[in-house]
Amino acid sequence: MTTYRFKLHVHKFPKRIFLILVLFCSVFLGRASEILIPMDAEGQQNHLKAYGIAYWVLEKQYKVQWLLNYRGGAFMLPDREAIRKECQIRGVSFEILSDGQKQSILEGIASPSQNQEAVVLEKAPKIAVYSPKGNQPWDDAVTLVLTYAEIPYDVVYDEEVLNDQLVLYNWLHLHHEDFTGQYGKFYGAFRAAPWYIENKQNAEALAAKLGYSKVSEAKRAVALKIRNYVIGGGFMFAMCSATDSFDIALAASEVDICEPMFDGDPSSPGYQQKLDFTKSFAFQDFILERSPLRYEFSSIDMTNKRGNVAKEADYFTLMDFSAKWDPVPTMLCQNHTSLVKGFMGQTTAFDRKLVKSTVLVLGENRINSEARYIHGIKGKGFFTFYGGHDPEDYQHRVGDPKTELELHPTSPGYRLILNNVLFPAARKKKQKT
Repeated sequence: MTTYRFKLHVHKFPKRIFLILVLFCSVFLGRASEILIPMDAEGQQNHLKAYGIAYWVLEKQYKVQWLLNYRGGAFMLPDREAIRKECQIRGVSFEILSDGQKQSILEGIASPSQNQEAVVLEKAPKIAVYSPKGNQPWDDAVTLVLTYAEIPYDVVYDEEVLNDQLVLYNWLHLHHEDFTGQYGKFYGAFRAAPWYIENKQNAEALAAKLGYSKVSEAKRAVALKIRNYVIGGGFMFAMCSATDSFDIALAASEVDICEPMFDGDPSSPGYQQKLDFTKSFAFQDFILERSPLRYEFSSIDMTNKRGNVAKEADYFTLMDFSAKWDPVPTMLCQNHTSLVKGFMGQTTAFDRKLVKSTVLVLGENRINSEARYIHGIKGKGFFTFYGGHDPEDYQHRVGDPKTELELHPTSPGYRLILNNVLFPAARKKKQKT
């Protein structure tokens, strides 16, 4: 066997080799390691599209670290040229971190003295929006912000829900729906409007197609399917009237609460006393609104109890949770401000006295004893209810034009929606509390 010997003539190249080694070490030790997407007020020019970047990176099979309570809930991503370009295209502010900077940030977050935590997001959740097919006379905040943030979603409705297609999704948003079968309680003001008549006819036709004699029966069946989806491990997010009408439908699942103009027959006598609050998700002891002419479902909603809340002073406060001990509510409250501008809807806010003790209040208007943003666990799954219609349209009315989110890229109210969208991507940890 031939042996080859190589002789390095160090005496000829010591200075050159030394300079090369120094240069190599300096590049290696100082190389870009991660991309940081800051989410504080000063560091981010488009908070909403930043969530879309995080989702896009998850779709590319990379992991994302969500730095809770660090710079407004910043995201740490792997440093890839494609990710840098995507941030630039979407107008998302980002910073390049070296290995040393990354390590310093993570060590600071891990310190017991800091109310911060790094949560790993692992897989882009599959998203469904429960919404009628076709155009509506009002827009939906969630579909608006998902579209603006460039986060993909599928639209499902009664047929898909009753055919058990929800199992295909990790996250479900309930469009501003009326699960009680009372057509949104619009009868008093809009019963002669062409869109109301058309929607009623379409709902009746769909219920008949699905094998139900009444819309209220079809909606009850849909609500029960959604309940089972959550209990089985799904995440449900609802806004405005989809929140209380969903809970009312569950509590009234064994009783007819609809008057003749809604379903063609009288309501059950004494139906208020027959409600079963053990079946509802978030609310209890509420009183139903019997009059079909009133634009309310029950005493849950605070819209008509806001005489002391002026528009200029209508704000709600996000609660402060321990990031290390309670990462779930901390995730859902990530923002660049703890004071969020209020906004109205058919269901504007929830009477704090009627929220179950097992449900967390994430945001509240203390002046009026309102819960604006709540979260709970049901079975293996989670739900979040958010009062109001559109975070950047204080009093949205039927027929009003949609909100242009290009004018509100840093909206704190819309950020709360997107916190919920990313939540199912988090690596599951055993709760400490």
